[in-house]
Amino acid sequence: MTKPALATAVVTGAAGGLGRAIAAALHADGWPVLLTDHDAQAVARAAEPLGGWSRRLDVRDEDACAAVAAEAAGRGGLGLWVNNAGILVTGPSWEHDAATRRRVVEVNALGAMNGTSAALHVMRAQGHGHVVNVVSLAGLVAAPGETVYAASKHALLAFSIGTLADLRLAGHRGVHVSCLCPDGIWTPMLHDRLDDPGAAVSFTGTLLTPERVARRAARLARRPRPVVSMPRWRGAQVRLLDALPGAAVRLAPLILAAGRAGQRRQRRRTGIDPR
Repeated sequence: MTKPALATAVVTGAAGGLGRAIAAALHADGWPVLLTDHDAQAVARAAEPLGGWSRRLDVRDEDACAAVAAEAAGRGGLGLWVNNAGILVTGPSWEHDAATRRRVVEVNALGAMNGTSAALHVMRAQGHGHVVNVVSLAGLVAAPGETVYAASKHALLAFSIGTLADLRLAGHRGVHVSCLCPDGIWTPMLHDRLDDPGAAVSFTGTLLTPERVARRAARLARRPRPVVSMPRWRGAQVRLLDALPGAAVRLAPLILAAGRAGQRRQRRRTGIDPR
């Protein structure tokens, strides 16, 4: 897939971390990028070197998502929408109150659904476009210690693949939905988790840089695929565990021990003392 000339890309959660890196990678690839985030001042600063186009967006607001999609469409068409906004909570599921559970699901799952729906309203009418949903490996396997987060990402994965199938059944061949499922990424989401046992699963594999994931996102924008895991071997590994849930539960202590070792390694690399 090649993008139409001057088509706009929208990135949510773009004030920092992976979202800002994705916006930069897309900008370098020639996309006019509209950066959005719930923090209006931070996203405006992030947008300055990338053309200066930003908007405050709370992805939980369906009407606000629709307004952003319409604005982007008015400037050369909406070619790409990247649902990156997300939040992480850790610990056993029973330790989270109802408000916390609701917030995680509303941002990670319903927020991405709002963005996807807003984008597809435009893309279906214009006959082309691409939605990329940043899911994480936690959307492919149950992640002990990150249970509520993983549940929200599982919901997003199912929604994305099902929506793609619905598009094809409805005859929309030029509109695509892709899922990017990276391993743990060294962004502010994990910077304060080096001493958090609930986040250990995020440190069990290859800790990625946001720039590496962003480059893959830019390639995925060009060539849609239903699901892409990073690294590929980790995707195969977690899918095997997902296919053998009994074994995954029995192996959980070993998996978390490996994650705690990964946290210690990252603490040595960065020189961060979480205490």
